[in-house]
Amino acid sequence: MNYEESLQYIHSINWSFCNLGLERIAELCHRLGDPQDSLKFVHVAGTNGKGSVCAMLGETLREAGYRTGLYTSPYIREFNERMKIDGEMISKEELAELTTQVRPIADAMEDKPTEFELITAIAFEYFRRHKCDVVVLEVGLGGRLDSTNIIKAPILSVITGIDFDHVSMLGNTIQEIAAEKAGIIKEGCPCLYGGTENAAYRTIRAIADKRHAPFYTVDRSSLRRLESTLGGTVFDFGEYKALQLSLLGAYQPYNATIVLSAVEILKAQGFTIEEEHVRRAFSSVRWMARFECISKEPTVIYDGGHNPQGVFVAVQSIREYFPEQRVNILSGVMADKDYDAMIEELKPVTRKAFTVTPHNPRALSAEEYAAAFGLHKVEAVAFSDIGAAVSAAIAESREERIPLICLGSLYLYSDVYDAVKAVLKD
Repeated sequence: MNYEESLQYIHSINWSFCNLGLERIAELCHRLGDPQDSLKFVHVAGTNGKGSVCAMLGETLREAGYRTGLYTSPYIREFNERMKIDGEMISKEELAELTTQVRPIADAMEDKPTEFELITAIAFEYFRRHKCDVVVLEVGLGGRLDSTNIIKAPILSVITGIDFDHVSMLGNTIQEIAAEKAGIIKEGCPCLYGGTENAAYRTIRAIADKRHAPFYTVDRSSLRRLESTLGGTVFDFGEYKALQLSLLGAYQPYNATIVLSAVEILKAQGFTIEEEHVRRAFSSVRWMARFECISKEPTVIYDGGHNPQGVFVAVQSIREYFPEQRVNILSGVMADKDYDAMIEELKPVTRKAFTVTPHNPRALSAEEYAAAFGLHKVEAVAFSDIGAAVSAAIAESREERIPLICLGSLYLYSDVYDAVKAVLKD
């Protein structure tokens, strides 16, 4: 198969949310020779912040000289983003080659793998082929039954934080969701919890203790934010002074403390990571759609906040970068999210909302979303076309001389990004 045929095959497979489990991925990997068993992993779960933490940690390990694999989801603009080695995406040619190798094995299975399971197996084989020293592995959904959890003994399990998300699959309480995320903790393998939720802490700590896993938390008492501009963030944490972080967002120093805590645990295991490696990594790391400034004149920012906690921290960022100023919001969300709670968070900082429908079967319609804003006494207008919404939102933001914040599903990012560039080009 060529690249296009490989993607067509991968996307043709049903994603069975209601059929979670490790049996299919275990069988598929076993038939491939269990590539995951020859690799070292840092396994990262959590409700929010997983991608940013993975990006920062992966870049730090790469700067320290380790051949570093990075597996993340979903992709933002290009499928190949999902698997990288030393910051470089898998080539189209190699993705096609690996898919051609895995396809007959997957097709021969009686209980065929899901799309995510297939992609995960391909990634494991890719990282094994290139003899990665370490792989930073992001959980796709939950933890306990996620296909990445086929790995046996990670060098570190990280849980960034817990909030309500995917409740139909993970549980209706913080404790239930935390237990699913904590499913990545393995017998005797160290675990780092970066969240602040007490109920989640107790649940995760109990599971770690039961599995004799050394348990660590993040002490943020020394975190001091020194500067936050659209050029980046400067902060102190522990022995690190005036660390410069290229990623924007009030929450990114918080995510960075998880990475810095993880670095200390890895150093205790024998990894050689110097302060200069951290500084270079933090100043150069890139991660799309996380309070990303995609235009400075006019100011247009995209943030992938897609649940109440994500929107809460996005609003914190809006207040920090644009104090005492209301902004325009362009947004589209999935229908299964608690969008009423999200709107309530956005209400104090929003001048006007421009709603769109993301290209996803689970999307909430722009009309329903605008109506929900109206019920919260926020002016909103729905658009059937994303390009038209972006054009109108930029025009009004320019006229009012206020920022435009594009917020919501990561499935929306590519369309909004392209539309912004097209409008500004004209």
